Amino acid sequence: MPTIEYVTLANHVEAINGLLYMQGAGWTDVRPPFDAEGRLGPAHFGIGVSVLVGWNDTNQRFPVELTITHEDGGDPLVRVDGQIEQGRPAGLPPGSDLRSVIGLSADVQFPTPGGYVVRVSLLDEVKSVSFRVLGPPRQPGTGPAAY
Repeated sequence: MPTIEYVTLANHVEAINGLLYMQGAGWTDVRPPFDAEGRLGPAHFGIGVSVLVGWNDTNQRFPVELTITHEDGGDPLVRVDGQIEQGRPAGLPPGSDLRSVIGLSADVQFPTPGGYVVRVSLLDEVKSVSFRVLGPPRQPGTGPAAY
C-alpha cells in the first residue's frame, strides 16, 4: 500500500511534473498580516506531501484527504479531498518504488492566533505537522505579546 513519506510546510509550494518546488520550507511559526485594529489577515502558505507508491500499487487510485484544524479540534478550517494515481514509466526496473507528490498553496484566514495542525490521510495512514499562528507584534511598552 502507498505510504505518506512526509508532510511539510513552506511559504509557497507547487508540484510540477512530479517534482515539489518549495520556497521557505520547514517552518513552525507563521505571522499573518494584521490591520490597524490588530485583526488577523489571511496568511499565504503551502503544504508539500510526498507519497511513496510501491510497484504493485501503481496505476490505481487512492483517496487522500488534507485538513487544517485548530489544535483543540473542531471543524476543519480547510479540507481538501483528492486522489493520487502513480503510473509506471516505460523502462522502469520491475519492483521499483515511485513517488507521487502533492503541492498546495493558499491564503488561509485563521480565526485566532494559536496552534493548528495539518493532517494528511491516505487510506488508514495519517501524518500531521503542527504550527503556530502568531499574534500581532508587540508594541514597545504595551506588555507581553499574545502568542
